[in-house]
Amino acid sequence: MSTDVEVFEAKRVEGDIVVRPTAAEQGPRYLVTQHTMLGPGELPPLADQRPAWKDEDFRLSEEDIADLDEPDLAENTITNRDSTTAAFEAWCEAQKPPRLAKPCTTATYTSYGLHLIRRGKAGEFKPSSVGQYMSRIWNWQPVDLRPDPSRFKGRLRVWQKEWAKAGGEVRRAPAVTIEYNLRIIAAIDESTRIGKRDAFLAALAYSNLHRESELTDQLVGRIKIHDTGLYVTTATSKTDQTGKGSSRFIQDREDLQLVRRARAWFAVLRDLGADAPNLPVFRALTVKGELRKYPADRKRGVRMRPGSLDERLQELAERAGVPYIDGKKVTSHGWRAGANTDLIKAKVPLAERNTAGRWAPGSHTADTVYDHPHGAGAHDPLANVPLYGGPAHAAVVQARAAAAAGEEQEQ
Repeated sequence: MSTDVEVFEAKRVEGDIVVRPTAAEQGPRYLVTQHTMLGPGELPPLADQRPAWKDEDFRLSEEDIADLDEPDLAENTITNRDSTTAAFEAWCEAQKPPRLAKPCTTATYTSYGLHLIRRGKAGEFKPSSVGQYMSRIWNWQPVDLRPDPSRFKGRLRVWQKEWAKAGGEVRRAPAVTIEYNLRIIAAIDESTRIGKRDAFLAALAYSNLHRESELTDQLVGRIKIHDTGLYVTTATSKTDQTGKGSSRFIQDREDLQLVRRARAWFAVLRDLGADAPNLPVFRALTVKGELRKYPADRKRGVRMRPGSLDERLQELAERAGVPYIDGKKVTSHGWRAGANTDLIKAKVPLAERNTAGRWAPGSHTADTVYDHPHGAGAHDPLANVPLYGGPAHAAVVQARAAAAAGEEQEQ
């Protein structure tokens, strides 16, 4: 019997003899799967039996259509997907003859992937970028008509190895560890509204290992200020697409002064009339410290763009004289990497860091991507091995002494 479906003929039983029906007297055909369960005397469903669906069973209301038209992905994810798929569609249209972009065949998908790899080898892309582009295109295809990506992925893996051997390196944000973050905060004028916002932004980004999108989407009502620390709820994150949220208590520290800075900024929000629980914590301000106004139809409402917040943190690092750390340009991810790097140095277990940084349980990203100790590679581990003191060492010492004596005679 097949593990999926079996159709069998009905049988006539005469006494103890099983008689198979003749062609002229074929009985009903029954449908059996591995999930079929029958009670005593119960027959399976007929093979040609179908649910009594009507036209109405396939229809959605206008309200349903409107709800489904609402985006179900983050804004930056949609932007990246649209730009990637638009480039793919343009490439398909430019082929002679043109190719169908959606749904595309495995041949079309593979051909475009090889096209991007060739452009990457010419210096236009990195392997990781090509992998992301092709993943977006694959996810964009209809679920039941997606192409087979195996041949493309095989060529991508080969190029990845070649690229690494040739000196290719994935550029990652440097770690804004506690000492760098305090230097950045110390350069902020906290007597101004903008300064109060920036100081709390830098302190919270480090303390809660925030991604920039998490900071821009953080709401006033999700931060509870206590005398000893903050209770922060991150509603959604990159690894929490279901929206379950993650909450943790962040104990106050004398160096970061998270509570004082949170209270100072929340007081500004109250003065601006922007402290409602459903409003974003971090707001764009004018040079005079007033709320920046946006068009009524702006997709993000009054929330800052993640890119704007990233630019702000880069500017704060520039003002503090540390736009680069270990030769790498500071970005908003540096605060997340900095906190994780400090936690590793303090021997905090990976499981605890995954929880604090909202990485998926069991993920090793915190160790493989966000561990950026300063000056890595500057120390030679062989320096820890003491010099060999045996006959070979003695011979070297003797030879050096003889050479030194010869130099003295020449002088």
